[in-house]
Order: sequence, then structure tokens, then C-alpha cells
Amino acid sequence: MPRMTPSEAFVETMVANEVSTMFGIMGSAFMDAMDIFAPAGITLIPVVHEQGAAHMADGYARASGKHGVVIGQNGPGISNCVTAIAAAYWAHSPVVMITPETGTMGQGLGGFQEANQLPMFQEFTKYQGHVNNPNRMAEFTARCFDRAMSEMGPTQLNIPRDYFYGDLNIEIPKPMRLDRGPGGQESLRAAADMLAVAKNPVIISGGGVVMADGVEECKALAERLGAPVANSYLHNDSFPASHPLWCGPLGYQGSKAAMKLMAKADVVVALGSRLGPFGTLPQHGMDYWPKDAKIIQIDADHKMLGLVKKISVGICGDAAASAATLLEMLNDRELACDANKAERAADIKAEKEAWEAELDNWTHEKDGFSLDMIEEQKAEDGNWMHPRQVLRELEKAMPADVMVSTDIGNINAVANSYLRFERPRSFFAPMSWGNCGYALPTMMGAKVASPERPGIAYAGDGAWGMSLMETMTCVRHKIPVTAVVFHNRQWGAEKKNQVDFYNRRFVAGELDNQSFADIARAMGAEAITVDKLEDVGPALNKAIDLQMNEKKTCIIEVMCTRELGDPFRKDALSKPIRHLEKYKDYV
Repeated sequence: MPRMTPSEAFVETMVANEVSTMFGIMGSAFMDAMDIFAPAGITLIPVVHEQGAAHMADGYARASGKHGVVIGQNGPGISNCVTAIAAAYWAHSPVVMITPETGTMGQGLGGFQEANQLPMFQEFTKYQGHVNNPNRMAEFTARCFDRAMSEMGPTQLNIPRDYFYGDLNIEIPKPMRLDRGPGGQESLRAAADMLAVAKNPVIISGGGVVMADGVEECKALAERLGAPVANSYLHNDSFPASHPLWCGPLGYQGSKAAMKLMAKADVVVALGSRLGPFGTLPQHGMDYWPKDAKIIQIDADHKMLGLVKKISVGICGDAAASAATLLEMLNDRELACDANKAERAADIKAEKEAWEAELDNWTHEKDGFSLDMIEEQKAEDGNWMHPRQVLRELEKAMPADVMVSTDIGNINAVANSYLRFERPRSFFAPMSWGNCGYALPTMMGAKVASPERPGIAYAGDGAWGMSLMETMTCVRHKIPVTAVVFHNRQWGAEKKNQVDFYNRRFVAGELDNQSFADIARAMGAEAITVDKLEDVGPALNKAIDLQMNEKKTCIIEVMCTRELGDPFRKDALSKPIRHLEKYKDYV
């Protein structure tokens, strides 16, 4: 075995896993290893805040399909990453979180930046490797990289800072990657038999289709069945929007066409989807989930099968391989759904056209609160733009091959109705974690992974305040992205709950913002303020031109009215009850 230091073993194991980019902030805890990153061919991109670094690693992993790697100083540098690693966990993103920790001789003494770092990430990692001896540095490093891929999620590599030093004989392990198959033959045959007699099959194309590079296999299966294909919640890039069988996303602020077609299903194929509870809630006043439909669920993680919905058949397999095998099993069979294929195709077309027409005419929210806010806005600021109109104009101006990340928030949620994609690894959202400050750094990571593609981040003015400092990272390190900031001076998602449930008693929801365009210019970025609808498309075009041709970051500040779409958790709130006399008026 070759002679090397633990730092060299750590770095060489990353090289064996084809790591070329890492995100983080420098620190003495890992400086001996950091000193040799560059000669090993690894670039450490320093950020403003470690949460941003972990989001960048997530974006890099989701755009590339490779590992995203984040590192920071022990203690506060590491704890700053927890929120972003949780977002990566719910995105099934292969992020490796490297957490140098207090040296072994100082642990338990309450020293500088000491913390127990493994429990912090326990809930949000698929595997935690703790280097308990310098001789095992390469072993644990390799295992974390292997498990991130095999378990489809973040892993943590925890290293006492004194274990980077030494003089050892260490062998660098070769990466291990699983060759996932289509699933068990018995469950596949049961699914094929069920599909053969289905009259109205519907396919949900989930994140597993993207991760398996299985869009073509999903298309082929859908075409054989003549089945409408709905994107699972926040996986709008899992099926091409130009395909005649595409019908849009399910879930919060999704497509009415997808929901109406789903309601007619007698068999649902959940392809690469865990059928998360938030992604199948009633929406637009429709409880669309078909109560009597049989469900065939296909997921590479057996623990997801039947976890949320009662299923008829569960297949533990790769989404692409499973779809291909089912197609092979069905190709020579007579299918019940062949008899009404033309009728169903016409129904899909009609539902999609009706939904598009509704979106064209849905220029603003029509509830009493929104109408009041529109009039108030006119008095204060003039005719600022309606969010839905802005989202439609942005959709029309989207460049080909675009990547989009969305933050959490009311307008960003409404954007789910308008975002359409032609290829996978194009849409990045914080999924079930739903944290603010996600969109900009995640898109930065995606842009580092795919510099040839235009990248756009959507954020509301509340969430933007949590991540705008990474604009400096864009400028410093020449990571050109475009950010669209919806400036409506409020925490909109939660404020709508105060409208619907708390008699418009607004507490802590108002934002008195400075000009985000001015702040961006002060950071060295380009900026555009848009307050007229006809300027939205040209502004996006100009920003993309700056990004792709001049390698410049541009912040588009969009001035919007305060009208609001439906709240996130209408299902989880109820009208308040007050018993104490002094609170009786607060109902």
C-alpha cells in the first residue's frame, strides 16, 4: 500500500469519486487537506454563508447526477448547513456533507467551536461515517460517497480535526455503484396484468424518473397505453411539456388538467414517486385523487412502497428499467385501453386546452382580499403588476434548455402552474422541506454543473433576504445566474392564512424593503427593475443575454401587487377558538 497522510487519503478518495468542485468556507479544521485541493484538481468555491454552500452542493448534484460536496469549519460552520442538507434529503440528492470536528483530545471539554455533530444531521442523512482512526480515512470517505449514490440522499463524513495528520499506509478504495434492475418478476407480471385490463390508466412521472434518466422509457410506456402523464409535485421536468400525453403537475397550485384526468383513472402507475402526502392534497377545490383506482407504485427504495397510499402492486426497481420491462411485457398483448385510445387522446387535448385558456384569463386573484389589495396598491404605488400575469410572461420568455429553481413562498408556489420543461434535471425546488433561501444558491450549484445552460432563480422578497448575499459569490467567482425577485412587501404564504383564518389581523407579515436592484448593483451585479407587464419578457431576455454571453449575474426586481393565491396548508388550519375574556375579540 502506498505511503500517505490521512489528508492525502481523504483527497485521493474524492479524486477517485471524480470530485472536481466543492462548496464551503475555509477553516483551520481541514486546512491540511484544503492545502492540496488545487493540485488534486479540486476547486473549493468559497461562499458567504454555509447554508448557501450546502444548497449549491444540492443544485450541483441535481443538475449533474454526480455527487455534490460541501465542507466547513467545525461547530458553527457545520451547524449552518443543517437546513440545506434537510432540503437535499427530501430531494434524494447525493450530497456528501464533510464535517471536520473538534480534535479527539479536546472532545467533551467545552472547547472552542465544539459540538456533537452527528446528531445534528441524523434525521437528514442516509448514512453517517465517523472516522474513528486515521488509518480508516479512505475507507469511511469512500463509503460516504458510495452510500450517497446507493441510498439516493445525503451522507455525512465526520472527521476529528487531528485525524487529518499522520504518516500511514493506505489503499484508496474504488467507487462502488449499484446496477439497479427493474424489480421482481412476480410484481412486474402482476402490474402488467393489471395494466392489460385497465381502461383509463394514468402515469405519474416522479423524481425517480429524472434520477434514473428514464424519461424516454416513461414516454414509450405512456404511448403504448395512451395514458396521460402527470408530473409529481415539483418534478415538472420529469416529462416533456411538448408531448401530447403530458398534462402538467399535480399538487399545490398544479394543473387542473392533470387533476381532472387523474380523477378518471382506474389504474395509476406511480413511476419513481413516493406519492408524498403534500403532493396529492386536494387543490383548486378538487379532491381529485381517484378513490377506487388500483395503484402500481414503482420506487427504487422499498421503504416508500405503500407508505402514503394503499397500493395494489409495489415494485422495488429502477424507474427506467421497470418502465422498459413493463413495456416489453405489454407489447404483444391486447390491452383494454386500446379500444378507447382515440377518445382518451381527445379528452387529454380538451382538458389541456381548457386549462391553458383558464390560465390566460386568470390575470389576478379574485377573492375579496386580493381585490382590496389591488385598490390599495394603486393608491400607494400605481398599477403594479399582478403576479399571475408576470408568471405567464416569464413562461413565454423562457429560453430553450432553461434550468429554474424556485424558493418557497406564495408567488413561487403559484409558479407551479406555469413552469414547463423539455428535459430532465431542469427544475429544482425545496420539496417537502419547504425552506426559504433555497433558490439562488441551488441555481448557482446547478450552473457550476451545467454552465452551458441558462439558469434562473425565482424568489419572493422575504426568502430573497435570506440568500441575496450569495450574489457576491456569483460576482466574485464568475457564476452567472439570473434571479427574478417578486417584490410585494410581504411574507405572502403565511399572510394568506391570516386572511382566511384570522380575520385579516396581520402580525409580522409586512416587509418594508429597500430596492433589491440597488442592493444587487452595490454587490457588483447587473440589475433591472420592472413595473410594467410589457417589460417582463424583454427584461428576462436581457438578463439571459448578460448571463450567457457576458457571464454576468443579473437581478430582476419585479414589482407586484399584494394579492395572494391559496395558502399552503389550508388543510392544517381551522378558525380560532378563544376562551379567555381578553382574547374574545380575536376570533
